[in-house]
Amino acid sequence: MNEDRLVQIETKLAHQEQMLMELDDALTTQQSTIMTLERMCASMAERMQSLSGDETAAPRGDERPPHY
Repeated sequence: MNEDRLVQIETKLAHQEQMLMELDDALTTQQSTIMTLERMCASMAERMQSLSGDETAAPRGDERPPHY
């Protein structure tokens, strides 16, 4: 009886260690994805900022020049 119980405990421990490694891999993948998305978001925010800055600096094509 004691031997069977020890085998069950070792089996459960092995499954838990495997699950822990799988969860660690998933977490690592998710963190990498989050970091990539954060860089993309920052890049897009910079681009939006530069585009909005360019819009105010250059006159629009459909506006009349000030001398009219």
